[in-house]
Amino acid sequence: MYAELQQLIDQSRRIVFFGGAGVSTESNIPDFRSVDGLYHQQYDEPPEEILSATFFRRRTEEFYRFYRSKMLPLEARPNAAHLFLAELEKAGRLTAVVTQNIDGLHQKAGSRCVLELHGSIHRNRCLKCARFYGPEYIRDSTGIPACDCGGVIKPEVVLYEEGLDDDVLSSAVHHIRQAELMIVAGTSLTVYPAAGLLRYFRGKHLVLINRDETPYDSTADLVIHDSVGKVFSQLTATPLVSDD
Repeated sequence: MYAELQQLIDQSRRIVFFGGAGVSTESNIPDFRSVDGLYHQQYDEPPEEILSATFFRRRTEEFYRFYRSKMLPLEARPNAAHLFLAELEKAGRLTAVVTQNIDGLHQKAGSRCVLELHGSIHRNRCLKCARFYGPEYIRDSTGIPACDCGGVIKPEVVLYEEGLDDDVLSSAVHHIRQAELMIVAGTSLTVYPAAGLLRYFRGKHLVLINRDETPYDSTADLVIHDSVGKVFSQLTATPLVSDD
């Protein structure tokens, strides 16, 4: 299977990677839906309620208590998956990383074209004056983090009840439509509208890498049930040779 995936990569000039929480679990960032994920841990309210726009507005301090403890893994480092994708971009083969993750590890690894469907913990803005704040400011604050102007600071992450950013979504659709090879990894493909992006792929080969089965396994050209970091650690990012 690894040899087949390597061959597909070596034959492709326009690769798009679409990733979910499973890409970051090997960096010790828990996902949401696995047995050990956030959804299976006990809180006073379900995580999907705490991470909603309504909860943020009505119970902002409680939102931040959860957010600081569970959503700010600033010490996390890129794993083999992030590093390989950065090398694949440098090799001239990967055109974009489309991610559902908000941890910024793709950028830490060196990837440049990263389309963050659900936003990023690394961007936080005042709701009153739009001043930018880094994640360390949120981490080190207490109660409700406030701007110098007195406004409440909100992370630029997509909360439940909020829509995806139109510009990011449009760019993702563009890259997926242009891709020859699409590699989907570390995602259950059950979260919409993100999972619906697969319908825009018109390229030659679809590869799925995930520990568990997904609803799209039967439509893929290659399915590997394993961790994405383990798979990518076996591959080589061969530089693209120009036809000139």
